[in-house]
Amino acid sequence: MKTTKKNLILLIVVISSFTSCQGDDPIIKEEIVELPSQTPTAVEGFYLLNEGNMSSNKASLDYYDYKTGVYKRNIYSQANPEATLGLGDVGNDIAVYGSKIYAVINNSNKVEVMDAKTTKRLKVIDIKNGRYVTFGNGKVYVSSYDGEIGLDNNTPNGFVAEIDTTSLNIGRTVKVGRQPEGLAVVGQKLYVANSGGYNPTNYERTVSVIDLKTFTKTKDIDVAINLNRLKVDSDGDIYVSSRGDYYSIASKLFVIDTKTDLVKKTFDIACANLWIAGDQAYVIGSEFNYTTFENVITYSLINTKTETLLPQSFLPKSVSDLITTPYGIAVDPISFNIYITDAGDYVSPGKLYCLDKDGNTKFTVTTGDIPAHIAFKQKFK
Repeated sequence: MKTTKKNLILLIVVISSFTSCQGDDPIIKEEIVELPSQTPTAVEGFYLLNEGNMSSNKASLDYYDYKTGVYKRNIYSQANPEATLGLGDVGNDIAVYGSKIYAVINNSNKVEVMDAKTTKRLKVIDIKNGRYVTFGNGKVYVSSYDGEIGLDNNTPNGFVAEIDTTSLNIGRTVKVGRQPEGLAVVGQKLYVANSGGYNPTNYERTVSVIDLKTFTKTKDIDVAINLNRLKVDSDGDIYVSSRGDYYSIASKLFVIDTKTDLVKKTFDIACANLWIAGDQAYVIGSEFNYTTFENVITYSLINTKTETLLPQSFLPKSVSDLITTPYGIAVDPISFNIYITDAGDYVSPGKLYCLDKDGNTKFTVTTGDIPAHIAFKQKFK
């Protein structure tokens, strides 16, 4: 399970209930499943990073090929048999940039860089408690907590590392807020959501803005407590989620105008995860409350051009009724097929659902443990 999926308090509850040390388990071999094929476009398929429960060393990588319809589970271990510990502990984010895959493995304190054709390891980059990855202007950017995992009132500020895509070395770093999460590039600015999740009595509440030319922080935008997800729409505006405090302060979604760097819109909806494709934001709301011990799940759709919340859910009831723990979300930028994952009980293999843009189910497939992060593979030479 991810280090701060809700916060460290929830993490401790889940770990004590479900996890056991599985570090000595044998590496799982690649498995192949035949699924319906799709017409390749600029997108050839996608990688799915399964988090694996913390301390279980069961992060894994799947791949779905559009042309053949072949879904392969655990392709990393198959391509890298010399990696005796497999992909590592807690797969926290993944991105494909150019001909390379960048996978942030949180509790293993590293970024795995792989060849996007063969999935062969190219390099391991050491980053302490890494979180999310994005790219722009020929560089890759990774957010890092830069501290040990655990509740602590004296945690250091995190940082963002800039990785050169040729040498695969960290060039510049810049300090941001405590426990930085999602990040995105707009023009010559990098936006980073700070959470402060290791200190629930004193959450962070800002988005840091970094000038990419000087790689210095120029400002902090005040938004709300415990920020997490951060995505860019087609107009260059930033959508950033607040997880609230899980008691009296609710989760919400905010829109930042990157021309003025001011919050211009607030959506009073829970946001545990989101994806923006075309002019729509697909929002998973999964809001747990410690007072009621209830978890309210919603599937919201936003028109990002008009910045309006649409009345319909993006997920039909026939599918939402099947999902226990909605977790990952991705939407193909061309076909607009929707991919949503179910983490289930967090310790067993999860599920991936594929729906077309009209909400019709195309297929369902079993994944690794805690399927979470999808990265589309584009055609490249």
